[in-house]
Amino acid sequence: MKKVAEQLFTPFGWLFGRITGVRRGLYQNGSFKSVDLGVPVVSVGNLTVGGTGKTPLVAFVAGVLAEKNHEVCILTRGYGRTNPNERVLVSDGKRILTDAQAAGDEPFELAHKLLGSAAVIADKNRSTAGIWARQHLGITAFVLDDGFQHLKIKRDLDIICIDATNPFGNEKLLPAGILREPLTSLRRADCVILTRTDLAEEVQSLKRKVQSFNQNCPILISKTQILRLTELKDFDEKPPSQLSEKSKIQNLKSKIGLAFCALGNPHGFFESLRQADFSLKTTKAFSDHYIYKQIDIDLIEKEAKANGAGVLLTTAKDAVKLRQLEFSLPCFVVEIEIVFEDGEPLLELLNAL
Repeated sequence: MKKVAEQLFTPFGWLFGRITGVRRGLYQNGSFKSVDLGVPVVSVGNLTVGGTGKTPLVAFVAGVLAEKNHEVCILTRGYGRTNPNERVLVSDGKRILTDAQAAGDEPFELAHKLLGSAAVIADKNRSTAGIWARQHLGITAFVLDDGFQHLKIKRDLDIICIDATNPFGNEKLLPAGILREPLTSLRRADCVILTRTDLAEEVQSLKRKVQSFNQNCPILISKTQILRLTELKDFDEKPPSQLSEKSKIQNLKSKIGLAFCALGNPHGFFESLRQADFSLKTTKAFSDHYIYKQIDIDLIEKEAKANGAGVLLTTAKDAVKLRQLEFSLPCFVVEIEIVFEDGEPLLELLNAL
């Protein structure tokens, strides 16, 4: 059935590719103009739909720029927010100014993680949002979230994330596959980050495949590791509570748990917990950007208790949507960070801006 669907949608994928190709060409020949924001712009994006581990990289890049004394702003579209047509100043860098529903879960997660380091704006028109941010917030560097296809803004650095566990799907364009652009678009990348490599087997062959399209850009191997585990009720604390200690993490690994999330790639989250030796009795995945209701939590806890699980585990992206809901079981937020096998090439690119 899957093969039949692929064949059925392949002509539409060809049409999609033609349309996006014409659009790229119009930007390249100057028929469509890209906006120059007048300060360094780093785009972090991908070639595919679905989760590629991009958000930890956005946070990492913003953190590096902030350490260079830049006034940093993340420009994001903010999928899943209440009103996608309005501009939302999620954070001015010093305060969080809205909630997860108005901001979208990923922008709110980034605002929470980067409080004190970067402002976050959710706006489908990221070029006008950037101009506004320069005028009103004194921004000196931008990180363009999910920006590889957003050609309306000029960028100084194009970073592509590729999920090593499912790099390109069947290598077909939408809707026949998961590609937003053909693999030849890798030639536009200044840097490629292979994510979740600790969960994949063919990392070196993937690296060679990327090099066959772009021999000049650095290709970095990365994985995500657990930064801390924080109980949901303490998640807003700055700095994190003592539950972030390694001894607490080890203690939780010995407890039987149920993990749940609403991510583009839920398998990656669950597998990373198993790789870290957490005792997962069962898991529960919701659609990406899902907005939880109390009945969802009640059913999750019912399933957990039926399977002998005494704790719940979820992600920071999910945690920002769970604050107003009630739990009878302890729920812990698994906060992660990106770790590079050798991150020096990326740091050199960022330092050169």
